[in-house]
Amino acid sequence: MTDNKPEIAYLPPGVPPTNHGHTVAAWVTMAGITLGALISAFGLVLAASSPSGLVMFVVGMVVVAASLLVGLVLRNLGKGQKKVQR
Repeated sequence: MTDNKPEIAYLPPGVPPTNHGHTVAAWVTMAGITLGALISAFGLVLAASSPSGLVMFVVGMVVVAASLLVGLVLRNLGKGQKKVQR
């Protein structure tokens, strides 16, 4: 004969939800990095034929650095992923 006792499930505490970068700060940062990389790549191609390509390469790198700073500021303003309390 089997006992009809309820089975108790011991589950770990639930994992807090994450958004995996679907925030304003992440989108702005990645858009800026992509734009800066494209500008730098185009400038690198132009650098073979004209000295203005080097300037365009540096401008692209400045855009990348600026987008990283903007992303950091947006995260600190609360537009990034929420911090998990442990």
